[in-house]
Amino acid sequence: MKKLLMAVALATCFALDNTQAQTVNGVRLSEIKSDYIQVRGIKRTFSDKVFISLEYGQNVPYIDDAYIKDDNGKKMEFDSALEFVNKSKSYGYELFQVFSEQAGSGSSLAVYVLKRK
Repeated sequence: MKKLLMAVALATCFALDNTQAQTVNGVRLSEIKSDYIQVRGIKRTFSDKVFISLEYGQNVPYIDDAYIKDDNGKKMEFDSALEFVNKSKSYGYELFQVFSEQAGSGSSLAVYVLKRK
């Protein structure tokens, strides 16, 4: 019985170790208390994945500071910006508005505005 409990405890520790806190500009997403946030999916070069740029009114001296990062400071990849919009529900946000922004000559970028529930 002790071996079973020990195995379960170790499995739980390893499972929890794989979870990563998401931060932007050094602030955990769960600690952001802004009523509105803006989310943009920034396409990766030579990949179908996107990085997520998140603004909640913070001072961003470098564009890299606006990206969502893991505990190690590495930019997190998502399948799409909408994947993060769906995930943001767990942080207490819901989709409020979507608009497009000029991203270069002949291309546009979707910007999602999320509102705290």
